[in-house]
Order: sequence, then C-alpha cells, then structure tokens
Amino acid sequence: MGNKKPEFGFGVHLMMDGYGADPILLQDMNFIYNFLDEYPGKMDMTKIMPPYVFRYQGVVPEDWGISGFVLIAESHISIHTFPDKQYLSVDMFSCKQFDTGRAVEALQNLFRIQKYELKVLDRGQEFPNTIEASAQVVRMDRILKQRAR
Repeated sequence: MGNKKPEFGFGVHLMMDGYGADPILLQDMNFIYNFLDEYPGKMDMTKIMPPYVFRYQGVVPEDWGISGFVLIAESHISIHTFPDKQYLSVDMFSCKQFDTGRAVEALQNLFRIQKYELKVLDRGQEFPNTIEASAQVVRMDRILKQRAR
C-alpha cells in the first residue's frame, strides 16, 4: 500500500478479535507493554506517550485480563486480553496508511492466535485531506445552501 494519502478519508481502523491465543502471553503485562511500546515504530508511526497498561479484575472471575493503549500522533493502538478465555481484542487506528495484512500477521504470530475475526474500516470517508478538497467541500456546501433558499 502506498504512503500517499488519498484526497478524501481520515484513516484506517483495524479491529481484530483473536481466539485460541496463548494465555501465558495474554497475562504478561511486560509482554503487552513491550508490544505497545515497539509496534508503532514497526508501523512507521510516531508514539507520543509511553504505553499505559493495567490489570483488570471484574466481578466475574474469568473476565480478568490486561488492557493497554498507546497514543500515536496518527491515532492509537489498544488491546484487551482475557487469558482464561484465550481471547484478545486489538484496535489499530491511524490517519496514516498502514499494511493491515502485515499487522494481522504480526498479531497472529506474536500472540499465537489460532483463529480471528477481522474488520477493517475506512474512517472519515468525506474528510478532506487537502486544501483544494476542503475548498471544494465548502463551495459545494454554499451552493447547496443557496439553492435551498
């Protein structure tokens, strides 16, 4: 996928649910932290803060897990794990194009995921990325408002 940003569209949002993942890795706070700390660089993204990772213990004993996120200049990466269920959910959202296939492969290998569900969305499809496109949107909006009078 090229690095040139399209004229319209804000960014790509990858959402992955992984099943049959390694429960030892899913409960390892250091492993989760290191993933969030290192992966933005592998995506050629700019981390703007250290990752925040914490352990969650809910009312239902088997719903415990590790959650974490890292803000990147391009948006964010978040993860939620449920070790007893061998499940994790990961979101990667970026206004900069990235190779979603490579990201899925990396997640599958890192967490030893056996099966996954995947959604990839193009967010903000009408978001103008250039001054020319923005001016065109404003012109069209004004024309439509004048016609409505």
